[in-house]
Amino acid sequence: MSTTDMAADVAVVKVRRKGVWAAAITLGVLALAVLVVPPIVQLDQQLVDLRSAGLAPSPAHPLGTDEMGRDVLLRSLYGLRVSFMVGLVAALVSMVIGGLLGLAAGSLGGLPDRLLMRVVDGFSALPHLLLGIFIVAMFAPSPYAVIVSVGVTHWTTAARIVRSEVLSLRERPFVEAAISGGASRARVVRRHLLPHLAPHLLLATVLMVPHAIWHETALSFLGLGLPPHLASLGNMINDGQRSLLSGDWWSSFAPGLFILVPTLAVSVLTQHWRDRLNPRTRSELSL
Repeated sequence: MSTTDMAADVAVVKVRRKGVWAAAITLGVLALAVLVVPPIVQLDQQLVDLRSAGLAPSPAHPLGTDEMGRDVLLRSLYGLRVSFMVGLVAALVSMVIGGLLGLAAGSLGGLPDRLLMRVVDGFSALPHLLLGIFIVAMFAPSPYAVIVSVGVTHWTTAARIVRSEVLSLRERPFVEAAISGGASRARVVRRHLLPHLAPHLLLATVLMVPHAIWHETALSFLGLGLPPHLASLGNMINDGQRSLLSGDWWSSFAPGLFILVPTLAVSVLTQHWRDRLNPRTRSELSL
């Protein structure tokens, strides 16, 4: 490798590291704001102040106010808090369902494996959003309905990841030695498979959180997620559509930004995490 190529590789690695640090700082600041601001600054979810309706961004209201006179920045922080909570719990539900089925398919093998994977293929063929709408429509609008909708429709990815990892681990010498030594299937799963699956499951869970947030936002935007009076990023974007005609662009821009920025930050961090878990896929310069 020439000196020029090495210098270019070093520059790329430095840029990636700066991107990782920027993503970590951004996500940390947002997480701190979401945790600290709502308990300190109380928000009346049903307050209407028409005298302050449609105010442009100013020092008093950094991101302006909506058509009801509510502070957009404060509502966005409340909405992001709800989205993070719903997304995290929904991702955990998906990982539990998919992890158990993937673990069962990979460890049992044979006919159970084929049957379980056909179930996974069947769920994967269904449109997630339409299935989620069908599920959430059976409940009253609430965070629990969204959690159930996302958790039931997004477990197939976790099942495939866990099954592939289990099939790979079953070929490892230490697992074959344990089986040859008379270890029961439960002991092999508990002592040898789960410790190696834990980092991949955790990574898959973190990757699922932004997807769950987008799903919750889409349901709330369609009026099927959280109740309309609650601060939700999807509800805010839906409400902001009416304000766009009068030039109040900030009513939709701010919640959209609060969706885009954290999901991009999580994607950058999880990609870095994935590279650390798979040394063969990363450059030697980043070690």
